[in-house]
Parts: sequence; C-alpha cells; structure tokens
Amino acid sequence: MIGPQGVITIGETEIQPGQRVTLDLAASKLYTHTDVTLPVHVIHGRKPGPRLFVCAAIHGDEIMGVEVIRRLLRLKVLERLRGTLIAMPVVNVFGFINQSRYSPDRRDLNRYFPGTEGGSLTSRLANLFVKEIVSKCTHGIDLHAGSNHRENLPQIRAYLDDPETERLARAFGAPVILDANELAGSLRQTGKDMGIQMLLYEAGEVLRFDDIAIRAGIRGIISVMRATGMLQDSPHKKTSIKPVVSRSSTWVRAPISGILRTGARLGGRVSEGDVIGLISDPFGETEEPVIANVSGIVIGRLNLPLVHEGDAIYHVARFESRAEASSAIKGFRQEFEPE
Repeated sequence: MIGPQGVITIGETEIQPGQRVTLDLAASKLYTHTDVTLPVHVIHGRKPGPRLFVCAAIHGDEIMGVEVIRRLLRLKVLERLRGTLIAMPVVNVFGFINQSRYSPDRRDLNRYFPGTEGGSLTSRLANLFVKEIVSKCTHGIDLHAGSNHRENLPQIRAYLDDPETERLARAFGAPVILDANELAGSLRQTGKDMGIQMLLYEAGEVLRFDDIAIRAGIRGIISVMRATGMLQDSPHKKTSIKPVVSRSSTWVRAPISGILRTGARLGGRVSEGDVIGLISDPFGETEEPVIANVSGIVIGRLNLPLVHEGDAIYHVARFESRAEASSAIKGFRQEFEPE
C-alpha cells in the first residue's frame, strides 16, 4: 500500500502536501556582492507519486524552455497532480540576464555536473542543483535549443538502452528520438548515473521563441506526466504522432569559407550526394556546393549565412526508414501548425 505524501525539504524550506512554493537557493555571490541563486517553483501534490524536475536555461541564451515552463505552470490540470513537480525555468540566471550561454566565470554549466562544493562558481551551482533537486527526484526533463545560430527540429535525446526511458521518450511525442550518448559532465549523464529517468528536449534556436516548439514541449511534458501516473490519463488528449528513432547522426560541414545559401529545410529528407547548399565568396567569383555525406533527415540547421571552412551546417539523422521518419514529421506539423 502506498503511504501518504510526505513533506519535501528543498534548501531550508519544508513544503507540505498540497502546497505550491517559489523559493531561491543561494549558490554563491558575484564580486559586486550580488547573490547568484537558483530559482525554484515546487508543486507538491496531496497524493504520493513520482517526483519530476523540469529545467531550462542551463545555457542562459536558450530561452525557449523558459516559456515552456511558464505556460506549463499555468495549466489547471496540475491541480490534480500526484507526486511532485519541481520547475526551474532559469537555471543559469547570470547567463539569462546577459543573453549568454555561459556562467559568470565563462564556463559551460552543462559540462560541470555533478559539481563540487568547493569548486568554481559554475561547479558550485551544478553541485547545488544536484544536491537539492536531482537527488530528490525520480525523473527529469531538461529543455534546450540549438546554439550558435543553429535551429533544431523538435526532438528528444535519451539513453534508449533503458526500456523505461525509451517508453517515456516515446510518450513525449516529439517526431524524432535521438539515441544519444550522454556527454561527460552533462546533467543527463549525472541523472542517469543516479538512476533517474532523464529526457532532453531540443527545439528551436537561442534567443528566439518558436510557438510550435513551445506548444510541443508543453504537451510533451504533460504526456510524460500522464505516462508516469503523475496525472490521470486522458483518452481525449492522445497524439497521432508516432515518433521514429535515430541511432546515429552526423554533421555536414562547410567545404570552404564564404556566404551560405541553404538548400535543405529543417525536417527535410536528403540523400547522400545531394547538393544541399552553395557557398560563395562575397564577389561571387568562387562557388562550391555543400554535399550531403549521408542519407537521412535534417534535424538541425545553421541559420547564419556566414560560414568558415569546417563549420557545422546541417545535422542529419539516419533512420532505418526515411519515409517513416518523413511521415512522423509531416504528422507533427499537421498537428501543431496553424491551419
């Protein structure tokens, strides 16, 4: 028999069943005497269940997830929550304010987990996150966007050798699931090492909102919460999207430096040997094609037309059936794009 929901303590704050609380966890101080904090919103359900954290802006310029969480927290369905939802819309507050990927000490926070108490400012923030949030949860969803002027097709990245993680990845309902290895020092790697079911949602680009990606992210989180029993399942909220899994992907890179004219759209099919872009010098005297080195689906694309030789231009995922992948993406667009 499942016992009653207990009190959860985060930092020095005790949160009773049925409470919603916003709090700030102190991480460190800047040399201006300004506090570096981790803002946290907790919805502690009256009934016991899984504990899910959802976080965004680990990279401070990846603001898409901030809006996903803002809209998520306004949903009335959360009033019937079983278990606990811990939401952190802005993990890297300093980077968010400065529209920067990095922490104040110019480090990438998503390479410093699980962190240390006595390390750099970035390492201390990572350690605080793991100690006060991750260690108290059973599941986690980390929200990201494409970096350096690159835009990502809505996709889930997960460790699919774990059957439960794969089940939740499929429940999210993004058109593409990338079976991606964890990066050393990433939140996803740390969560996996701690036995937590982790998903990473990639969509859109930095410093921009994409309403389709935002709505897909919100519905994906709710779908995962239904799949874990945190929310009651709803037969009226079923998606027609059947995600497809890619076991590998690669980047197509610029063969020369110059001005890029793209020829493949996000979510489009490409075949090995296809010309998917052209790069020329500003005078138009030199021009060279960008050739697809594999067959697959474009899941990430550079939007900035100014490139150096070797720059990553297209992220192409391989699938057993490109037709099936195209069908999943088409279904996703039909479901989310306005009439």
